Amino acid sequence: MEPLSLYLHIPFCQRKCPYCDFNTYAGLNRLHEPYAEALAQEIRLAGAQWDRPAVHTVFLGGGTPTVLEPALLERVLVACREAFYVLPDAEVTSEANPGTVDVSRFAVLRRLGVNRLSMGVQSFDPAELAFLGRIHSAEEAVDAFWAARAAGFDNINLDFIYGLPGQSPATWRRTLERAIALGPEHLSLYALTIEEGTPFGEWAAAGRLPYPDADLAADLYELADELLAAAGYVQYEISNWAKDGGTEGRKGKEEKPDNPVPSPPSFAASPSLPSWACRHNLTYWRNEAYLGCGPGAHSSVDGRRWANIKPVPAYIERVTATAAAWTAPAAYQPFAAPWVEFVEELDERTRMAETMILGLRLVREGVSFERFAQRHGRPLAEVFGSDIERLARQGQVEVRPDRVRLTQRARLLGNQVFVAFLG
Repeated sequence: MEPLSLYLHIPFCQRKCPYCDFNTYAGLNRLHEPYAEALAQEIRLAGAQWDRPAVHTVFLGGGTPTVLEPALLERVLVACREAFYVLPDAEVTSEANPGTVDVSRFAVLRRLGVNRLSMGVQSFDPAELAFLGRIHSAEEAVDAFWAARAAGFDNINLDFIYGLPGQSPATWRRTLERAIALGPEHLSLYALTIEEGTPFGEWAAAGRLPYPDADLAADLYELADELLAAAGYVQYEISNWAKDGGTEGRKGKEEKPDNPVPSPPSFAASPSLPSWACRHNLTYWRNEAYLGCGPGAHSSVDGRRWANIKPVPAYIERVTATAAAWTAPAAYQPFAAPWVEFVEELDERTRMAETMILGLRLVREGVSFERFAQRHGRPLAEVFGSDIERLARQGQVEVRPDRVRLTQRARLLGNQVFVAFLG
């Protein structure tokens, strides 16, 4: 088996944001310890079944992983290294909320081998933070960033949301300029979406909250692209920008520590990717194998895709019972576990379509002709040649000697391009 990417879901938050539709819960502190143990058990079962496969990225997401006590985070990460061969240069990321962490928690993560931090800042504007239900202030977000630097994190991503109702280009510009001044290695910018089942969804359906303005979101997106490019960030995916190179451009105007900065981590690079691109997410965009552990986590290995049940108590109960009865690898299959609620076998046409849809999100790398043929055993032109020719005539994709990728203007219309490969 080729090296996997491993996603570990931590379904707990101090307070759930009104726009969030992830499988996360607030007020379940009593379940933190039994959950951490169940998650460690699922990790060990999967590693044993596949005979301790290699892992090249680990991602602790949620929720907010850092709401767990350090001893519980350690239990989970130790299980990962016991059950899987985590490669020496693996990227190990943890999400963090600026409102729930401090220097001591960051130091624990570094000691446990976490080498990349992804912080959900979302905005530096006080009114926008209040609207989004965030529990931190702009100043606390800045302090958390420097606490992470002081703890030794030299690879930090900051998340932001744009396209909020009534958001002005001026406030968005100020947020971006402050983010740029901090000098993080990576920035992720996401347009606000109104999801069913969330407070925002209920308020919008009742007419209490306007739906996002697509034209405003497009203007803010283009403003971000302009500002980040001028600051030396390279857009490599529709919603993601990263620094390129080692130390150049790493120190921002607000930087306080004066520590030496190491070179970026190595990975299966492409000349089209900046060196600080998120390696874990590249697994998804390249349609490669990943294993998800925890309630609601998804997995995709060898053309089979599955998802775990979402309720935390049921997940704990089923994993614990299976682990107690398990005696040998042959008695357990990750996709047939009692806590799996959905399994599907993907036909080859669907797998090829997903390679195109996901790969075209990589706005510089796109879909390599060579990689497509290696993965699917057929030339790209043979499968989707007519679709690509039509999209090229419409100015939505560009065909280069070794790959196909979105044009600049099509980055705002990606879904219109992607649907072409679903027929």
